[in-house]
Amino acid sequence: MNIIEEIKVSFKTGNNLTRLIYVNLGIFLFLQVVMIFSRLFGNDQQIYTLIKFIAVPTHLEVLVTRPWTLFSYMFTHKDFLHVLFNILWLYWFGRIFLSYFSERQLISVYILGGIAGALLYIISYNIFPGLQAQALDSYALGASASVMAIVIAVAFLVPDYKIYIVLIGPVRIIYVALIGFVLSSLVDFSVNTGGKIAHIGGAAFGYLYTYKYNRGKDISIWFSQFLDKLFSLFKREKKMKVTHKKPVTDYEYNKQKNSQQKDVDRILDKISKQGYESLSKEEKEILFKMGK
Repeated sequence: MNIIEEIKVSFKTGNNLTRLIYVNLGIFLFLQVVMIFSRLFGNDQQIYTLIKFIAVPTHLEVLVTRPWTLFSYMFTHKDFLHVLFNILWLYWFGRIFLSYFSERQLISVYILGGIAGALLYIISYNIFPGLQAQALDSYALGASASVMAIVIAVAFLVPDYKIYIVLIGPVRIIYVALIGFVLSSLVDFSVNTGGKIAHIGGAAFGYLYTYKYNRGKDISIWFSQFLDKLFSLFKREKKMKVTHKKPVTDYEYNKQKNSQQKDVDRILDKISKQGYESLSKEEKEILFKMGK
C-alpha cells in the first residue's frame, strides 16, 4: 500500500479530528503547489487572486459576491508556521475535546467558532473608525478562530484537567488555554489585528457553547442536523441485487446432505487416527461450516 492509499484509508476510517487535520493540510499543500508554479511561470499574482477568492473579506460588497468564504477561510493557510501551530493546537485539544464531546460536536464547534470569528472580524472592520480605512482590502484566512473555539470550549468544561508540559510538569488546562488565548489574541494588538479579532470571536463562541452545554442545552444541535442532511445528499445508496435460485428438489437436497455427511465422517475419522493438526485448510473449513 503506497502513501496515497494509506492517506485515503486513514481519512475514511479515522475520526473527524483526523479529517479536519487532513483537510487543512491538503488545502495548504495545494496552495503551495500553485505558488510554486506561479513563481516558475512568472505569474506571482495568480496565487494572491486565488487566496482572495477563498479568504473572507471585510468589504461587504465583496462578501456578498463570495459568501462561501465565511466557510472556506477557516481551512486555508498560506504560511507553514501558521498551519503548523493551528494543527498542533487542534490535535492536542481536539483529542481532549473528543473525550467529553462527540465527533459531530467537534465539527460543529469548529465551523461555528470559525464563522463567529469571521463575523466579529467583519463587523469590527466596518464599525470601528480605526479599522474602516482598511476594510476595502482586508482579508482573513486560517483555522485559528475555529481552533480557539475548541480550546476554550473544552478548557471551560473541564478546567481542572491536567496537561503535562515538558520541563514544567502538570498544568491545569484552563491556564494553558487562557495563556494561549492572551498571547495569540491580545498581545501586540496592532499586528495581525484582524486575525486577533477573529480569535476573540472564536473564543467567545467556545465559551458560550460550554456555558450553555453545562446548563443542558447544546446550541450546535441544529447545525449538526443540518450537516447530517447535507452529507446524506452525497452518500451513494447501495443498490439491492436480486437473485433467483432454482428450487431444490427433495432428492437433490438429500443427495447434497449425504455428500456433506460423508465428508464430515471422513474428517472425523482422520482426526481420531491422526489428530486435528493433520487436517488440511479445506477440511478445517468444511468442519467449521458444518458445525454452525
